[in-house]
Amino acid sequence: MHKKLLVLLFSVMFFIMLGFGIIIPILPFFAEQIGADSFEIGLLFASYNIMQFLFSPLWGSLSDRVGRKPLIVTGLLGFSVTFVLFGLSDTYAEMLLYRIMGGVLSAAAIPTVTAMVADLFPPEERAKGMGVIGAGVGLSFVFGPVIGGLLGDMNASYPFFAAGGVALVTTLFVLAVLPESLPPKKRGQSSEKRRLNPLAAMTGRLALLYNLLFIVSFSFAGLEATFALYIGHQFGMTAKDLGYMFLVMGVIAAIVQGGLIGRMVKKWGEPAVLSLGLGLYAVGFVLILAGQGFWSLSLFLSLFGAGQGMIRATATSMITRRTNQAQGVTSGAMSSMDSLGRILGPLVGGALFSWHYSAPYIAGAVLVGGILILFVLRNRVLPEPT
Repeated sequence: MHKKLLVLLFSVMFFIMLGFGIIIPILPFFAEQIGADSFEIGLLFASYNIMQFLFSPLWGSLSDRVGRKPLIVTGLLGFSVTFVLFGLSDTYAEMLLYRIMGGVLSAAAIPTVTAMVADLFPPEERAKGMGVIGAGVGLSFVFGPVIGGLLGDMNASYPFFAAGGVALVTTLFVLAVLPESLPPKKRGQSSEKRRLNPLAAMTGRLALLYNLLFIVSFSFAGLEATFALYIGHQFGMTAKDLGYMFLVMGVIAAIVQGGLIGRMVKKWGEPAVLSLGLGLYAVGFVLILAGQGFWSLSLFLSLFGAGQGMIRATATSMITRRTNQAQGVTSGAMSSMDSLGRILGPLVGGALFSWHYSAPYIAGAVLVGGILILFVLRNRVLPEPT
C-alpha cells in the first residue's frame, strides 16, 4: 500500500515541480523585456522565497492538525492562479506582487508532500522514499525547461500559462486519487512539537544539517538567477538552449535519485553519500567557468543534478530520523531553510554578477566546499537517529 502511495506522491511532486521547471528558462528573459536589471530579477526570485520562508512552517504546523491533503490542494490552487496572473503582467510591480502571492500560497504544497513520505515510511527506508520523491523533481526538470524554452520562443507569457494549467490539472488529480496519510487520531498530537521555527533550527541540535541545506540552496539559487544572463552574454544562447541544458541535468538527477540513492545509502551510508553530493556541487561551480559551449556547460550542470539528488534525499532523511518534532513542522522548517537560501541567493548572486560574471560561481564553490569540510569534521557529533 505504501508503495502505491509513493507512486502517487512521485506523480504529485513531478507535476508540482514541472510548473517550476517550465518557467526557469524564461523568467529572467521575461523580466528583462520590461527593463528589469540583474538585481531586480534576483528580487523576483527572492520575494517568492521570502514568503515560502515565512509561511512554510505555518502551513506545516497546520498540516499536523488538519491533515496533509487539504494543504496540498491549497498550495496547488495558489500556484495555478498566481502563475497565470504573472504571465499577464506587463509591469515589474505586477510581477513582484504576483510572485509574493504565489510564495504565500504555494508554500503549503511541497513540504506537505515531504511530510507525507515521513508519515508513510519507517526511518530505515526513508532515504529511499525521499529519493523517489526527488526523482519526480529531477524528471520535472527534464521536461519542464524544454517546454518552457519552446513556449517562450513563441511568446514569453506562454510558459506561465502552461505552468498554471499544469498546477490546476494536478489539483484535480490530488482531489481524485490521493488519500490522506495522517489519520484523524494522529492529528494535533504533542502540541509542544509545533514550536520549532527556522531560526531555532539553525542553532539547535541539528543545526549542521539545517545550515547545510541553507548553503546548498543559497549557492544554487545564485546560479539559477544568473545563469541565463551568463550564457546569454558570454555565448549568445537563448532560453531554448537553457531549457535543453536543464534537460540534461534533470535526466542525471532523476537517474541518481530514482535508481541509485537507495543502493548507495545501503552500501556507503547516508553521511558518505551526502558528502559526495556536496563535492559534486563544489566542483560544478568551478567547472561552469571553464565551459566553452552548449555540451560542456550541459555536462557541468549535470554535476549539480547528481549532487542535488544525493544531498536532498540523504539530508532530509537524516533530519527526519533525528528530529523530536512533528513531521509537518520538521518538513516546514526544512522548506524554510531552502526558501531562506532562495531569498538571499538570487539577491547576492545578482549583485555579484553585476560586479563580475564569475563572482556568483566562485562564491558558490567556496561556500559549498566549506560546508563539506565542516560536515566531514563534525558528522560524528550529530545526534543518533531516534
